[in-house]
Amino acid sequence: MAVPSHYAAAMSMLTPPGLGGKYRITGNKYPRMRRGRRRGRIVLAVVASAAVVGLLGWGSLQLVNVFTGGEASAAGAGRDCAVTPGTGKAGPGSAGAAGAGASPSPAMTLPKPKQVTVNVLNATTRSGLAKKTADELKKRGFTIGDVGNATPEYDKKVKGTGLLLGPPSTMDTAIPLLGTQLVGAEKKADDRKGKSVDLIIGDGFKGLASEAAAAQALRTLTHPTPAPSPSRSC
Repeated sequence: MAVPSHYAAAMSMLTPPGLGGKYRITGNKYPRMRRGRRRGRIVLAVVASAAVVGLLGWGSLQLVNVFTGGEASAAGAGRDCAVTPGTGKAGPGSAGAAGAGASPSPAMTLPKPKQVTVNVLNATTRSGLAKKTADELKKRGFTIGDVGNATPEYDKKVKGTGLLLGPPSTMDTAIPLLGTQLVGAEKKADDRKGKSVDLIIGDGFKGLASEAAAAQALRTLTHPTPAPSPSRSC
């Protein structure tokens, strides 16, 4: 339908400045003004709101864990992991507390040095070692028996630092105690009578362990430290 001329003239006066060409209002054509769409802004606002809500929820969860001991519970759950034999890997279903309290070896109950009679014998070609070693052991509280050269069975045949020799009953008593005084000594049982033990000096002998080192070795035997717990990742 044609637009009357007086309406066309009125609309031409309402044409906004700068709108020319096809957007200029004429007698039979005029623009329809609409607001631009804001979907992009709305989407960004929704995403930002979701991110803020997520961060607030995560922070609240962390606070709850701190005040309720959630991390301690997770650590306790780790104690239910087991180490699969032969693999070294942790798996579910073990009593981890038992492993944490285990010792590398049972604590030993050893005699006092004065309760141990030591025969100091020299199996090397160096003279004077037996007496010097016996005097030092005596200072450290041991009871000294025979002092001299080794028997033909061992003379010049001990290549290490020494050999600790005694009856089977001394393998868990006097021999370990004497072993704290001589690092690297070999231990061996024989069929002798009595409870005395032999310290046979070998070619690698350079002296007894220091008193501090011997004391530390004795503490390790009588008060072993707990073995470290195996790592778990289950």
